[in-house]
Amino acid sequence: MNRTILATALGAAAAVALSGCTRPAQYVDPKGGRVMVTLDQINIQDWSMAAESAITDLLGAGVLDKVPTPPAVMVVSRVVNSTSQQIDSDLLTKKIRVALNKSGKALTMTTRGPGGSAEDELAKEIAQEWKDLGLTQPAQRPPDFSLSGKIIETYTRAGNYRQAAYTFQLSLTDNRGIAVWEGEKEVVKQGRRPSVGF
Repeated sequence: MNRTILATALGAAAAVALSGCTRPAQYVDPKGGRVMVTLDQINIQDWSMAAESAITDLLGAGVLDKVPTPPAVMVVSRVVNSTSQQIDSDLLTKKIRVALNKSGKALTMTTRGPGGSAEDELAKEIAQEWKDLGLTQPAQRPPDFSLSGKIIETYTRAGNYRQAAYTFQLSLTDNRGIAVWEGEKEVVKQGRRPSVGF
């Protein structure tokens, strides 16, 4: 009897101890200090830092203000993934596009992309219908710029510590084929294992 009570008490104590170790899922500020940081992958805060750096630099350069008919029209070209990860570069380019759109400096053409692809196939069909009818929309003009880039990773180890460096490179090329703006942001992380905080 005493053994049964003791086993039950120990089991209850273990359950309480284990439940105290687990944390329930919760929302965190993506720009705050409690987001997960890992060395072996690009985290949400890495994308944000790279995008914010590009946005500030690009808007400050003034190249978007030099188009004959503002706002500038831009297409997104390839962002080459030279990392060992499977990533979606829209996590970078979409943040840039949203900021440029809100600034009133540039609009993104979604009916053109690398290799004849289109982000919005339906919009491409509608534009073709207008063209077939001989109608012209004011916004239908060749793009002024294309945005392209590359993402590179570099790993370094010293004893038990590891360092991961992610380099985000971007180029804005005008309709003459000249890169009129180039930006680069390096995000470097060090540690032994995944942690909270940056």
